[in-house]
Amino acid sequence: MDTKRLILFVIFSMSILMLWEAWQREHTPAPVVQQQVQASNQTVNGVPADATTNAGTTAIDGTFKLLAGQRISVTTDLYKADIETTGGDLRRLELLKHRAANVADNDKSNFVLLDDAAKPMTYVAQTGLIGANLPSHNAVFTSTATAYQMQADKDTLEVRLSWVGEGVTVDKIYTFHRNKYVIDVNYEIKNGSAAAITPEVYYQIVHDNESNQGSALMPTFTGGAYYTEAHKFDKIAFSDMEKEPLNIESKDGWVGLLQHYFVSAWIPKDGLARKFYTEKLNEHMYRIGTRSTLPSIAAGATYSIPARLFSGPQTKDDLIATAPGLKYTVDYGMLTIVATPLFWVLSKINGLVHNWGIAIILLTLLIKALFYPLSAKSYRSMAQMRELAPRLESMKKKFGDDRQKMQQAMMELYKTEKINPMSGCLPILLQIPVFIALYWMLLGSVELRHAPFFGWIQDLSAIDPYYILPLIMGASMIIQTKLNPKPTDPIQAKVMTWMPVIFSVFFFFFPAGLVLYWVVNNIVSIWQQWYVNKSIHAAALLKKSGGKH
Repeated sequence: MDTKRLILFVIFSMSILMLWEAWQREHTPAPVVQQQVQASNQTVNGVPADATTNAGTTAIDGTFKLLAGQRISVTTDLYKADIETTGGDLRRLELLKHRAANVADNDKSNFVLLDDAAKPMTYVAQTGLIGANLPSHNAVFTSTATAYQMQADKDTLEVRLSWVGEGVTVDKIYTFHRNKYVIDVNYEIKNGSAAAITPEVYYQIVHDNESNQGSALMPTFTGGAYYTEAHKFDKIAFSDMEKEPLNIESKDGWVGLLQHYFVSAWIPKDGLARKFYTEKLNEHMYRIGTRSTLPSIAAGATYSIPARLFSGPQTKDDLIATAPGLKYTVDYGMLTIVATPLFWVLSKINGLVHNWGIAIILLTLLIKALFYPLSAKSYRSMAQMRELAPRLESMKKKFGDDRQKMQQAMMELYKTEKINPMSGCLPILLQIPVFIALYWMLLGSVELRHAPFFGWIQDLSAIDPYYILPLIMGASMIIQTKLNPKPTDPIQAKVMTWMPVIFSVFFFFFPAGLVLYWVVNNIVSIWQQWYVNKSIHAAALLKKSGGKH
């Protein structure tokens, strides 16, 4: 197998695997619901289950309902949020710095990360207290205002919700920060009763298992995730939450919900012992959360328990600054160790040129330059095979269908000319992990979302609206095919002829940033292969002439 066919084989295999994974996800039958959520006083993992009461409700499906109260609107420099007085839940979160749709769609609306409308998704952040006469996420809070807005001269905005029970009062305080996707959520518990209380606090995210699943050609992960120093980072698919619910105890870490480009994660107070849990609520609804037992609060005493919610784009600098392990939510797969430094270099280049498209081009050129010593060996092998093509064609005519004699004659020819047809494969195999890591890095970087290049490319994370880059890539593959030796096998020759067309169609549906990388990579490869071919051909002519110019 020559190096060109090896590269195409690897790319084709990756495409087939992605398509197969998407097909399985789309066609696996939904599991049968074994048990529905019952009454409002029922608990799961010690956390009150969602159920109907006399209050207004927002039905999702089955028996699962979100209790409805009064909406409190909050506007900051980054968010437009809706907080529900029932539970003090964060029910809707609109990101003001991120567009909802592709730039080419002319949709000026903002991206909605959290929403309880169930059209098309359900995604809410809840917190609550567990214990006699304490407010869970089903309790009704009050607020002094129905709308809050961050002032231009302020860096924080506080939204205080209050709940009054029998001898106990609780304030739930949201604090939004300027230019930060971190929201502080603090409980102030005042025990005015005659006895000590020992409450528990929980933080959870509720999400459906159908929305934000990507496309067939570009499948992406939406599901739970958690991190502790002991267990490190791990993702949890919704199907796994049903089969084996999460049950981990730790003194550190966070739990959250991942989707392409964005993440929401609850980060409890440092040093607070916690238990991570997941739960299937009904056929389409799941939750992931963390629960902690608080110290005993004596009669007449006050206790404050802080936590943080990160909810926003997976921007590397923000993730690193927020919590240990949160950076791993930008998932580059098994090749993270390679992809992470590649993104670091890409971001540094972008810091100089201020254009992610140009940064991709320069990074591709840098990688091609670094790998040229390895690539040149492959190119020389293909160039030598190209020089032998006429002699191989003559041998094919001579031996006809006698494959054994043909193979023996080819091996003898390679030995005589001191050519190893497999010598070009190892260098390519060494480069493949870098190419695949770069692929996943470009696919998973939110920094490229809605990032313009120039001209008609105004969003490097979206497909080329006019398919110009995929067509250029197809043309470059055709040129590469012409530069390489033609396979002696007629079937292989036909496959190589149609391969550029097939892969051009694949790349019609790939983000422009990925296609740009492949176009630049192909163009540079063409120049390198042409240069080596020219050198080898000149050396072959010199050899035939007996060293005379």
